[in-house]
Amino acid sequence: MKKTLEFKAHDGEIEDIALGPDNKVVTAGRDFQCCVWQQDQLVTGLRWNENLPGIPDKAYRYQACRDSGTFLGLGTVTGSVAIHIAFSLQRLYYVKEAHGIVVTDVAFVPESRRGRELLAGNEAALLSVAVDSRCKLHLLPSRRSLPVWLLLLLCAGLIVATILLLQLAFPGFL
Repeated sequence: MKKTLEFKAHDGEIEDIALGPDNKVVTAGRDFQCCVWQQDQLVTGLRWNENLPGIPDKAYRYQACRDSGTFLGLGTVTGSVAIHIAFSLQRLYYVKEAHGIVVTDVAFVPESRRGRELLAGNEAALLSVAVDSRCKLHLLPSRRSLPVWLLLLLCAGLIVATILLLQLAFPGFL
């Protein structure tokens, strides 16, 4: 093996590292951060005090991470589990202390034929394993969205309603 790149990703030890699509790397460190990297450039990062205001900075630490390409799954030293959107790090799912103690690893259910059967209509499924000798399945429900044609119809209706209200309020408006 030959080293191709070296850079400082965290202050202190790295708890976990995961390789994702498009040559992205996700790291969870003892410095209470989780980062997404493209080569040696920081794409985006998470810190507990920024994402969960009101919680002391040292109360939580990311322990395990995985980048499915669409989602980022995280486990913490306090047993909590979270799923974020990979590109924006918007949190979609969070269970405080899903396990009684340290989450040692997380893994997404693969998008194979058998994996889709396990998803049962959910958008993603994350397995978490912890020191409490338990493995838990976390399901991310499918997010509902409006069809584009319905959204356009609602916008057109809103414009017509606004014009009618302006005509009623100010006769001779048109």
